[in-house]
Amino acid sequence: MSLNDSVAIVTGGALGIGFAAAERLAERGARVVVADRDGAADAAARLAGRGLQATGVAVDVSSPEQVEAMAREAETRFGRIDVLVNNAGIYSTLTPKPFEALTPEEWRQVFEVNVIGVFLACRAALPAFKRAGGGRIVNISSGVAFKGNPWMAHYVASKGAVISLTRALATELGRYGILVNSVAPGFTLSDGVHRNPTLVEGVKEPSLRNRVLARDMVPGDLVGAIEFFAGAQSAFITGQTLVVDGGAYFH
Repeated sequence: MSLNDSVAIVTGGALGIGFAAAERLAERGARVVVADRDGAADAAARLAGRGLQATGVAVDVSSPEQVEAMAREAETRFGRIDVLVNNAGIYSTLTPKPFEALTPEEWRQVFEVNVIGVFLACRAALPAFKRAGGGRIVNISSGVAFKGNPWMAHYVASKGAVISLTRALATELGRYGILVNSVAPGFTLSDGVHRNPTLVEGVKEPSLRNRVLARDMVPGDLVGAIEFFAGAQSAFITGQTLVVDGGAYFH
């Protein structure tokens, strides 16, 4: 599936799921803006070293000014924006804890990145989408929004908000030819998750037990779904959420 000459922004694109998505889109011919708080330039250089078209932009998605600058850089560098993959989020650094132990500050931190960050990125890319006559937004949500997993209520709620925002934006932006869909991963052994052994210890085994395909999930398992929503084959699909979790949840 070719994405030749398209321009894609991938937030949280320096590591894990984000880098895997950026790599796949670039391999399909897209010019990719790797956007991340840390490591964006190095990640883009890794892609460019393989002859792929990529540039890195340092951005904190909770900052309106930085997100607007990200969108301007994409247009300045590549002339347009066709695809926005909203992958940046807080998960791998979280410590599972009971609902009553969570603080308002923890809720605000998660929502600032996982929800407000998606809003800011969509808002920043919207003028470019309109100028191009359409575009694709792919929001990375999570299967936990459907399963209601315990011990991370703030994270679960944030990903439920992403799914609802996906539907609202699909309804509102369809008139401009902008398609908005979501990919909901199961528990994925990404770079960040590997750095949190407490999280791996608490979540990995239950995830394996609940999957029809009883193996570990890795970032590469998601890129096909992201590519599908970014490409021509999904041209009449919007407002949908595709759960990719090895059959742990049927949706």
